Amino acid sequence: MDKAKRNHPYACCRALFLGFLVVCLSYWSVKADDLAGVDLSKGASFIFGDSLVDAGNNNYLPTLSRANIRPNGIDFKASGGNPTGRYTNGRTIGDIVGEMLGQPNFAAPFLASNTTGKAILYGVNYASGGGGILNGTGRIFVNRLSMDIQVDYFNITRKQIDKLLGSSRAKEYLGKTSIFSITIGANDFLNNYMLPVLSIGARITETPEAFINDMISHLRNQLTRLYQLDARKFVVANVGPIGCIPYQKTINQLNQDECVELPNKMAKQYNIQLKGLLTELTQNLPGSTYVYANVYDLVMELITNYDKYGFTTASQACCGNGGQSAGIIPCGPTSSMCDDRSSHVFWDPYHPSEAANLLLAKQLLDGPTKYISPMNLRQLRDL
Repeated sequence: MDKAKRNHPYACCRALFLGFLVVCLSYWSVKADDLAGVDLSKGASFIFGDSLVDAGNNNYLPTLSRANIRPNGIDFKASGGNPTGRYTNGRTIGDIVGEMLGQPNFAAPFLASNTTGKAILYGVNYASGGGGILNGTGRIFVNRLSMDIQVDYFNITRKQIDKLLGSSRAKEYLGKTSIFSITIGANDFLNNYMLPVLSIGARITETPEAFINDMISHLRNQLTRLYQLDARKFVVANVGPIGCIPYQKTINQLNQDECVELPNKMAKQYNIQLKGLLTELTQNLPGSTYVYANVYDLVMELITNYDKYGFTTASQACCGNGGQSAGIIPCGPTSSMCDDRSSHVFWDPYHPSEAANLLLAKQLLDGPTKYISPMNLRQLRDL
């Protein structure tokens, strides 16, 4: 460079700019290499909840609630029929919804050692068998992840996504192309307020209405925390007809077409308040959309008209032992198992079969506002 160019007043600035540009290009080329093969256009599923959607988190906890034993997972093709920690014979509703929305991978359990790096961009599953909205729920299982802990874990994932994508791109990715699904609340009734013997003291001191109010208050805080971490598209499932599961039918010695009144009554009371909460949050949190999944009516439809959907029973567990509905002892290696898993609405004393999950998932994806409102999940994805 000649003397005139060296002494040009902008020569130094130009050199600094070029150096900065080289550093930036090098940085982004590394980022591009790190994300090679990752298709962000399909978005991701971030799944929170209980055993209805647990994909294996409880495998990594010292807990009495686990499903990583045969014959659970016998129809889960991705594992070759081996148990994964899912509490059903195949895919959960969360798995099926993600698959039908075109997401290339199932949301991986947060606690799995390989749920790191770019794998988290396909979504993460935080759900835990026995978990509830309230931290005391599921204590009978010793360990489980409450909703509060699940949100804490998402906070960790949130920071990792920032490192992978940069803060601006991460915020857009979470807000526009990711869906946050929450399926929780049943354990707060079954394994907390109505837990035989252990819950008697709580029921004396707290009315059902006060207990439900406590649930709603906690859930409001948990959903708001997710919003503050840049979640914007939510689907929240209400509590299903828990008085109709094979376990309840068996321990209460009910006929095939009967359900236990109190659990269903409390579920319906909670569901009314949940729907109001989601309307409130949509109005008060700018840019948010909270979709209400009416699982109660969906499952009740399957139970009431099971033969219409190709099932032979909606009261008998396919895998389980004890009582007329095989509803006392959970599914395990010594359990009896039905010959045709697709003919049963319930896989075990508590959880739907994959065949039932498939029908439920299809309604959530493309169904009418009777079951999913104010829009279905495909419309939420495209919003």
